[in-house]
Amino acid sequence: MTTKSMTQLYNKVKLILAVILLQFGYAGLFIISKFALNKGMSQHVLVVYRHAIATAVIAPFAIVLDRNVRPKLTFSIFAKIVLLGLLEPVMDQNLYYTGMKYTTATFTSAMCNVLPAFAFLMAWILGLEKVYIRRLHGQAKVLGTTVTVGGAMLMTLVKGPMLNLPWTNGNAHQESTSAANKQALVKGALMILVGCVCWSGFIILQAITLKSYPAELSLTVLICLMGTLESSILALAMEWGNSTAWSIHFDVKLLAVVYSGIICSGFAFYIQGVIMKEKGPVFVTAFNPLSMVLVTIIGSFILSETMYLGRIIGAIVIVVGLYLVLWGKSKDQLGSRSDNDRIVPTKQNMATNERTTTSKQNFVAIDVTSIESTDGTA
Repeated sequence: MTTKSMTQLYNKVKLILAVILLQFGYAGLFIISKFALNKGMSQHVLVVYRHAIATAVIAPFAIVLDRNVRPKLTFSIFAKIVLLGLLEPVMDQNLYYTGMKYTTATFTSAMCNVLPAFAFLMAWILGLEKVYIRRLHGQAKVLGTTVTVGGAMLMTLVKGPMLNLPWTNGNAHQESTSAANKQALVKGALMILVGCVCWSGFIILQAITLKSYPAELSLTVLICLMGTLESSILALAMEWGNSTAWSIHFDVKLLAVVYSGIICSGFAFYIQGVIMKEKGPVFVTAFNPLSMVLVTIIGSFILSETMYLGRIIGAIVIVVGLYLVLWGKSKDQLGSRSDNDRIVPTKQNMATNERTTTSKQNFVAIDVTSIESTDGTA
């Protein structure tokens, strides 16, 4: 094996390991956050502290690394940042944590797999995503979105028989009488789905904002800062008169705040950016179900979460729909590359032909001038 091939293999393995590490980070977020919520932590306060930590961690990097690329902050960009802070830190994460409080970490991680389908659907409606319905990959994206939503409904409405695992039997009665009852499950599922819609809108608006404010780290700091301010207003309103909700001790609540702020809003952002720069967002999204599998395994041991056959089938349906969307999207990218490959050489050939023609004309002109000059001398 040559040095070049070894370098290529190393770069490929490095990206795969990085994206796997990213999913482990998200899996830890599901488990630790659910554990903190079970201990009575306010989900609204958790959102505030998380983004305050993220702002403090990312700000030094943004100040140093973006000092030469940070554009002027106009009113239009500021308005988009305010909306970005409202969509993701405030609406999405408050709905996400509240939905997790009503359900389980495993259920929440599985439902979050509908995010790519929702993002595609919203981009299609807004005209940012083209769908060639007569082509196979266009049909796959539409079908995958439908299947993904159907899987989410299946997880919510069909419980199925309980899977008797030795380490979860002791929690069966608690599961059936509290978080997993039908009303709480439907309420939690709706909150998670609406949160995914907000997160999809955030992704699209962030892509639009980056075109006029191409400083990723600085934009992240501003979003986290705005999210901290806006979520503080919501948390003060929701926890009015409950000062104990804001108290943090050296326990799992502090761990949830620090972990989610540093790992999932700081460290994960950097890794995700590096991966997308090399492989694009499709490569990152393709590994999303890995966090669901990790949460299912870890949650059954640590949180003693009971698993049901209907929810596992629903999760599998969601993953199938997700990969249909990703497959269609990847074919779109390959198609656009092949189109570019056909167009670019044509333009280059035209430019080459023009240069060749001009060179020939100049050569003829020079040659004629030389002949005339020679005749005049004689």
